[in-house]
Amino acid sequence: MEMMRSFIIEKDGSTELREIPRPRINRKQALVKMIANGMCGTDVKMLHRTFKGFPESIYPLMLGHEGVGEVIETGEDVRGYKIGDKVLLPFVDPDPELYPGLGSGWGAMSEYGVVWDKDAVYEDGEEAPDCAYAQTVLDPSVDPVDAVMLITFREVLSNIRYFGVQPENNIVVFGCGPVGLSFIKFLSLLGVSDVIAVDIFDDKLEAAKERGATRTFNSKECDIVKEIRTIYPKGVDYVLDAVGSPFIVNQAMPLIADRGKVLCYGVPEKEQITIDFSKADYNWQVIYQQMPRKREEGEATEQVMEWINDGKLIIKDFISDYFSFDNAVEAYEKLLDRQISKKGIIVF
Repeated sequence: MEMMRSFIIEKDGSTELREIPRPRINRKQALVKMIANGMCGTDVKMLHRTFKGFPESIYPLMLGHEGVGEVIETGEDVRGYKIGDKVLLPFVDPDPELYPGLGSGWGAMSEYGVVWDKDAVYEDGEEAPDCAYAQTVLDPSVDPVDAVMLITFREVLSNIRYFGVQPENNIVVFGCGPVGLSFIKFLSLLGVSDVIAVDIFDDKLEAAKERGATRTFNSKECDIVKEIRTIYPKGVDYVLDAVGSPFIVNQAMPLIADRGKVLCYGVPEKEQITIDFSKADYNWQVIYQQMPRKREEGEATEQVMEWINDGKLIIKDFISDYFSFDNAVEAYEKLLDRQISKKGIIVF
């Protein structure tokens, strides 16, 4: 049996690169040799064993959901991939029969992965799984290592569309990490009238300005409610939590206008939160989108690539660090220690 290495989180939270069997494919799948994988906040929550829907009983698990790889083998019914294609792998669900005792944290932080082909030959009543619609062939103009950012970009754009933010709206974005900065950039590109960035680090706020934030505030150094209410006495249309913090959701309550909306994209570490709406208006909504639908993510590809090809979106602006797969354990230690300022990428 051919083997590969995979990044594994143990039950106690420790990590290792473990030798496990290389994945096998069915008639409608392609085998991919991984090129790169992105590191993100979801990984941090999995390392802390606090990610929603992932109880401790599922550990040890295979990590990784921001992969790019090269097709090296195709199933008999595959029509949408050919050998040599570079593909995006936002999710790779490992085969439970092949990996007994290993939970699935989507498993793309491995030397090999599997993609489904939405264009394969399907019998009557069969259809491709939802993930296939986001497992798309990479435009050859994009560097395949940096291309892991496209997964974040597509998720963010699909979320903006789902949330319904329009150019005439105003919005406060809490959190200026890779996801928050992507939201700020895209909201700016879409012409949203006022995009206000909030963080506790000045360097991140400076990065937010560079990506189109119209105003920035360090919430450690000011009364954010007073500042926002001075600009918008009736409150703002939207507040976005790009971190996953119940504290931010509660901070948003006195900021939103009547029928305003709190948008939550970051995943909270606890499955229950308490909301104090005593200072909110009478009518408001909290909208959670923790897992973008893969069809919608795939549909966002065209617009993201248009911005890239037009020079309006520079991928490297959102990346700060590269690490070899051999050093993945040390790389995640740096991520946990907040030593990675933007997107960190593991290179195979």
